[in-house]
Amino acid sequence: MQSTWLIKYLAEFSGTLLLVLLGNGAVANSFLKDTTGNGNSGQANGGWIFIALGWGFGVMLPAMMFASISGNHINPAVTIAQAAAGIFPWDQVLPYIVAQFLGAIIGQLLVVLVYWPYYKRTNNADKVLGTFSTGDTIGSKSNGFITETIATFALVFVSMGLYRGMFFKEGIDIANIGVGLMITTCVISVGGPTGPALNPARDLGPRIVHALLPIPNKGDSHWEYAWVPVIATTLGAIIGIFFYKIFFGL
Repeated sequence: MQSTWLIKYLAEFSGTLLLVLLGNGAVANSFLKDTTGNGNSGQANGGWIFIALGWGFGVMLPAMMFASISGNHINPAVTIAQAAAGIFPWDQVLPYIVAQFLGAIIGQLLVVLVYWPYYKRTNNADKVLGTFSTGDTIGSKSNGFITETIATFALVFVSMGLYRGMFFKEGIDIANIGVGLMITTCVISVGGPTGPALNPARDLGPRIVHALLPIPNKGDSHWEYAWVPVIATTLGAIIGIFFYKIFFGL
């Protein structure tokens, strides 16, 4: 049954909320002082694999829920890229992006609510910001731009192939699992320099929350970097979808 646009907006809102809650929730559990994932209470530190799995499942599970409803973009870069490639209507781009950003903001507020006592115990401002948004680890905006562009190109290129191939074989759930694994792999393989963001809403929405809330020891929100995960991921998504379209069709 065809969903209404309102239901699709709700799916994009809910999917992005879950993405940020599960993804940045994993980061918070790994970064913040005295959490079980931070190596306290006799537990081993979750580390980078721990975070990669959080983001991978944070994409895969909403995809299983909402791919058949809204396409499960949960990413403004994907929405813009699909519109540019002619497979998504331009007049629905703005409503999708608004829903995605609202979902990212609410998802981050839930992360803060869950981990509020641990934010108060954490004195490292970089660790606190890392539970919200990304940044190049050596402070290079140019390297961050290159990293985010390549990583998002790879993500969108692979995702288009998975969905197109599985659609014709009626294996959409397998494609959704594949996309989750691709996110996990991107975080592990090309996430060293920046995080990575791979998604404007995933970075900018939580960064707004970081800037506005009275979070203890939060430090600077680093707005000078905020344009990188917005522009670079959108560029990477457009390159990825057109690369697939030119060589393999849509």
